[in-house]
This record gives sequence, C-alpha cells and structure tokens, in this order.
Amino acid sequence: AYPDRASWEKRGTVIRRGLREGMKLPAHPTFAPLQPIRHGLKTLNGYTVENVAVESVPGLFVTGNLYRPVGFSGKRPAVLCPHGHSATLDGRFQEQMQQRCATLARMGAVVFAYDMLGYSDAQQSSHKLPNALTLQTLNSLRVVDFLVSLPEVDASKLGVTGESGGGTQTFLLTALEPRIAVAVPVVMVSAYFFGGCVCESGMPIHKRPTHETNNVELAALAAPRPLLLISDGKDWTKNTPNVEFPHLRHIYRLHGADDLVANVHLPNEGHDYGPSKRQAAYRFLAQHLGLDLSRVLVGDRVDESPNSVLEPAALRVFDEAHPRPARAVVGDEAVAGLVK
Repeated sequence: AYPDRASWEKRGTVIRRGLREGMKLPAHPTFAPLQPIRHGLKTLNGYTVENVAVESVPGLFVTGNLYRPVGFSGKRPAVLCPHGHSATLDGRFQEQMQQRCATLARMGAVVFAYDMLGYSDAQQSSHKLPNALTLQTLNSLRVVDFLVSLPEVDASKLGVTGESGGGTQTFLLTALEPRIAVAVPVVMVSAYFFGGCVCESGMPIHKRPTHETNNVELAALAAPRPLLLISDGKDWTKNTPNVEFPHLRHIYRLHGADDLVANVHLPNEGHDYGPSKRQAAYRFLAQHLGLDLSRVLVGDRVDESPNSVLEPAALRVFDEAHPRPARAVVGDEAVAGLVK
C-alpha cells in the first residue's frame, strides 16, 4: 500500500493523530510537578534498587522501582519497563520483571519498572477503567520525564520494553513520544489481535472516522528508530515472521533503515517474557543503547544468576512507614475523571 516513504509518512500522520484523538490524549497534558518519593535503597550485586513514586496528572501516582548500575561513570542510557497482565495483579514484582530490570542495570542502564493501574502499589483504582488507556499512556509519558530529570541519565538514549499488555504500552508510547530511541515490544504485535483489555483496545484508536488500522501499523510509527519484535508460536504472534515482520521491514526500507528492525521468533514458546526472550532483548538493547553486554556474559549467554529476586514487601512504595500521599485521588470514578 505504501510504495514510497512519502505515502507512508502521510499515512503515519493520520494514524498518529487518530491515536491521540481516539484515546482522548490532551495535546498539552497538565502534569503535577516532579516531586519523586524515593526510599528503601538496596545495594545488590552490580546494581541498586529503590522504591519510587512520581505524580502523573495531579492526584495520580505512578509507582515503581528504580534500578541503577554500580561501577559506571558518566551519563547512562535508561529503559522503561512496563509489565503485562496477570491474575495476581503483581506484574512489577514477578521474577521475570525483576530479572530483566536487574540485568539491564548490571549492563549499565538506569531502569524504571512501573505498575499498571490497579496492580501492586497502584491501588488508587481498579485496572479496567473506561479510560485506562489514556491514564496509562500519561503515566508512561511522565516516567519519561522522570528519567530524563535524573542527572545520571542520557536523555538521547531511552529505551522501552514490555510484554503482552506492556508490549502494547511499549509501541504506543514509542509512537507518541519522540524521546524514545529504541523499542522492544514482546509477544504482542499482531495483525489481527488488538489486546483483550480496555487498557489496550477499549478506546477507538484503531477505527476512526478517517481510517482503520491495526497494531502492526501502530508499531511501525517507531520507524526509523530501532525496533525488535519478539514473538512465539503459541499466541497471536505466531505469524510474525511471515505477516507482521515483513510489513514492518518494508516500512523500515522506505526509510533506508531495514537493518534497524528485527524479529526473534521462538516457535516452541508461549506468552511470557521468559529467559530466551530476555536474552534477545538484552542484546538488542545493548547494541542500540550502548550498554555493556560483556559485564553480564558467561560464555555466549547472559548470566542472570547474580540478580536478587526480592520479596514484594521489599519493593513496595506505599506501606505503613511510607503512606500514600493524602492528595492522592481514590476510587474508579474519581481516577477516571482526572482526564476528561
């Protein structure tokens, strides 16, 4: 459909406008001042972990953990790590999240793992709000602001990676935020599946009065920035090598950047951010963000054994000693009403 770059860029402008309008994203969001809440610093093997909250729109807090490297000097790349859905509502605390954040920190990245609405510390509302897509996108934009405010972060080297619903957050943020330099959406980009949750497809971002689109075209808005799709054989990404990836490669070729888009397909694996998927992500992020892969290699594989998987209590932002601020808005209707 797009024989040249100009025709794709015209299409991309329409899709990006439809994305903003469909999720009712304010043109100039009113964010609260950056006054990070930080505590619980833990020094581990090659990295530190800190419990952090930042205010997004006034009254809504983004809760997470800040992982930072030890033994590096100068400004460092940074990586945002949103997570996917789980029945236990503990995405940020899961082993697969802690492993990837700790390893990226040991490679030299400043990493922020943060909650979906209603998960872990983000208990101001339930998850499935009608405008959860808008609120979580605003939260991701505010996480970018927080990371670039840190004196140790190189604002020109920002990456984002997440799985499943976190994969959706990954490519949507990349489409909207030019400060994102590298994206790795995991087990999510599909030509026929748009996400099963209101936080992904609950607002009209795919079908607009002007056009219809899908998640492949939304992911293509990353071009020509480096993009890695990680897919598997047991979910809706089973066709990626033959359907989604060839289209993305075509879009990248129009930019003269077909070497910057890649696909790692694991036909015998399922829907997760498991060890082999992390191995692929580490290499791609190291290559394009300038991280030091040699610090975590044993032979030809990344060694995660020095990482510490901590109990949720050690990673919580809000507890008896550190209560949620009184100005926090609570309740589904009240939180949904923060963005009109």
